[in-house]
Amino acid sequence: MVWVLGWDIGGANTKAAYISAHQGKAETVKVAVEYFPVWKEPENLADVLLTLKNRLDVKRLDVLGVTMTAELSDAFQTKREGVHHILGCIKIAFPNMPIYVLTADAQMESKDFAKREPFKVASANWAATGWLVSQKIKDCVVVDIGSTSTSIIPIIDGKVSARGKTDLEKLMCGELVYTGSLRTNVAAIVDSVPLRGDVAGVSSELFTQAGDVHLLLGNIKEEDYTNETADGRGKTKHQALARLARLVCADTEMLTEQEIFEIAKYVYDKQLSQVSDGLTKVYSNVKSAVSTKVPVVITGLGKDFLARKAAEKVGVDEIVDLGALFEGDVDLATPAFGVALMAARKFEGETV
Repeated sequence: MVWVLGWDIGGANTKAAYISAHQGKAETVKVAVEYFPVWKEPENLADVLLTLKNRLDVKRLDVLGVTMTAELSDAFQTKREGVHHILGCIKIAFPNMPIYVLTADAQMESKDFAKREPFKVASANWAATGWLVSQKIKDCVVVDIGSTSTSIIPIIDGKVSARGKTDLEKLMCGELVYTGSLRTNVAAIVDSVPLRGDVAGVSSELFTQAGDVHLLLGNIKEEDYTNETADGRGKTKHQALARLARLVCADTEMLTEQEIFEIAKYVYDKQLSQVSDGLTKVYSNVKSAVSTKVPVVITGLGKDFLARKAAEKVGVDEIVDLGALFEGDVDLATPAFGVALMAARKFEGETV
């Protein structure tokens, strides 16, 4: 039996999966998530890692598996600087511990390799999700929607078949859609909204986020809205209404509640279109490459109200909840679980 901590270190959320595994199969799984905006206090990342370790009640630990997206944070001038900082914090928190780092080619490499080749490990967490699903379904497309962004991952013949390796490449081919369940500025989703029989342009200020939209529409609960709000106020319905009204430079005295709800519905529909546009590109590529049915596997915070709805809009063959494929709350920290299982196999000497 090998005991592993898998890490998905993001710019806004750090996720951990603590597993025991034997012969490449997970026996037990526990996951934890901590909202930590790394751009504010990057020097405190090691403390956050230890906080999550304690929350998971880690007693025995043989190896770490790591993937990251936090290197994109503007706390760092370059991705190289970010990767080095993250690896340094891991080393501080877990000295003398074997560490494997995920590459965009879905391989587990040493910490020294990651330091030498930072662009090969930067923002590779999607590869862990893709690899994990490929162990269960040979031909499919995975849609993972977190708080900030959407990864759309093609799986062909049991292998991750992404056309893009870097964020830039993935943005260009539709495999990365920078829209998410909570943190996306609503002004990045729409540039105008219908209002009172006319059309109103929107303010490009960070007045309101996707979390306000989904809170008002009942897609999430207050406890799901884990990041800070745009105005630093609370997460009640009234406070979300006030923030969304500012999208058109108004307030709750100028707009009725129903008018603000109609804006929320319009924004939601446009966000679904952003996801479905990316999914259409990737899904059509997979469909043209295989002769079998191609399901879409959904995971992440937005799996039901964004990923599922987008897949229905595209008209895919089948929709599969990742939670039905694996035991435990792995859909809350899918890349962390994936990288933990990959590290376990690597540590036991198996080919990932």
